[in-house]
Amino acid sequence: MIELRSFKKNKLFLIGLVMMAVVILCCVFSEVVATHGVTEGSLGDRLKPPSKEHIFGTDPLGRDVYSRVVHGAQLTLRSGLMVILISALIGVPLGILAGYRGGVVDTLLMRFTDLLLAFPAFLLAMLVVAILGLSLQNAVLAVAISYIGPLARLTRGTTIKVKGLEFVEAARAVGGGGWHTTITHILPNIISPIMIQLSLNFGTAIVDIAGLSFLGLGAQPPMPEWGAMLSSGRHYVRSSWWIVTFPGLAIMYIVLACVFVGDGLREILDPKHE
Repeated sequence: MIELRSFKKNKLFLIGLVMMAVVILCCVFSEVVATHGVTEGSLGDRLKPPSKEHIFGTDPLGRDVYSRVVHGAQLTLRSGLMVILISALIGVPLGILAGYRGGVVDTLLMRFTDLLLAFPAFLLAMLVVAILGLSLQNAVLAVAISYIGPLARLTRGTTIKVKGLEFVEAARAVGGGGWHTTITHILPNIISPIMIQLSLNFGTAIVDIAGLSFLGLGAQPPMPEWGAMLSSGRHYVRSSWWIVTFPGLAIMYIVLACVFVGDGLREILDPKHE
């Protein structure tokens, strides 16, 4: 049984949690934290270096980079959460069904996941966006689809291990139905590795969405998405370094927070961890 003090003792988890809390607070109070509007700008202020008025400088259109990074945190967190939610709602049930039922059902579902895994995740996401169209919503859906296969495989493997344990066999022997046994006995015992994987997927999802936006396949101007900001400033790296530096640091910051939380959860929830 995992106690609350186990979370409090894990410094890595707490650091990641605090880092994530800072981002969430910026999202909730973005109108207060930001100093300028998202699209507010003047060509007379274009490409100005960091100063008291514009602490992160301005972009080629004279917009405040700091304010756009702050407002972009909302898009980033929302997009990452949608990827995790969609992939979990599809991948986890598929994995449980395949692992619990076995036989033909397992074979068919795993061949479907093999099809998804046949393509590198980012290339698969690019293909889906190319089919659906260029938008942030389609980029989120594309990345979520690319995460279904690995998550289903993980869930299937853990389900197969748990369903062979004595307490599951006993539940089935006394007449427990498939859904009841799954929800009551199997799901609670496989949730730990799933939670760890989802926390790590959150960070990689943010990077993938930013990558699609950088290539022009995700968020479209004037949305303050961090990947799109990197794309718009890539031509000014040498002369105006701040345009790409601060959105890049923001991506690195939130990914590190996800990694810390994921690694901390692994240490806490791993039954072999002392």
